[in-house]
Amino acid sequence: MQAQSLPPGARFIPHFVTETVAARLLAAIDGNSWQSDLKRRVQHYGWRYDYRARAIDRSMRLGPLPDWLLPLAASVCRAGGFDREPDQVIVNEYLPGQGISAHIDCKPCFGPVIASLSLGGRAQMVFRHRGTGEVANHILEPRSLLVLSGAARHDWTHAIPARKSDLIEGVRRPRTRRVSLTFRTVRV
Repeated sequence: MQAQSLPPGARFIPHFVTETVAARLLAAIDGNSWQSDLKRRVQHYGWRYDYRARAIDRSMRLGPLPDWLLPLAASVCRAGGFDREPDQVIVNEYLPGQGISAHIDCKPCFGPVIASLSLGGRAQMVFRHRGTGEVANHILEPRSLLVLSGAARHDWTHAIPARKSDLIEGVRRPRTRRVSLTFRTVRV
C-alpha cells in the first residue's frame, strides 16, 4: 500500500463518535429494514436515490431523518462545514469482499459537502483525480468521519476496492463488516 494521503479538500476526523455511540448507531441500523438492490445492503433516510438513473427528484422524498439520526446529523453538519443540516443519509453495509466502484457523488443531486461515518471494520479508500490520474489512498478507521468538499468532492473519484483484506502499515489485515453512513444535502 502507498503511504496514506488525502486529496485536497478532504478531511479525516478520527474518533468522531465514541464506542458507545457507534454501538447504539449499529443497533438502530440493524433494527431497520435493508434493501438488497445492489451488491451490498443499503438503507435510505430522508430521500431515496436512484442509482441506475443517477438522479433524485421530489417523488423520492421519504420524510425527515429519524430521531435517532438527528443529533448525529447536527454534529456532522458542524464538523463538516455543511451550509445546512444534511437531509439525506444513505447507510451502506460492506461485508469482506464487497466494495464500491469509483464514483463522484451526483453533482446536480447533492450539495457541496459529503461526509461519511465509518462503523465496524476498516477499509482502504482509493481516490483518483479525474484529470491527472493522481492516486491517493486512505484507511477509513472505525468511528471516523471523512469529509469531501472542494476538489475532493468534484474532481476526484473515490472507491473501496472489493477485496477481503487491506495492506495496512505493511501488514495484510482481513476486513470485517463495515457500515458507513453518508450524509448529504439534496438539491431538487
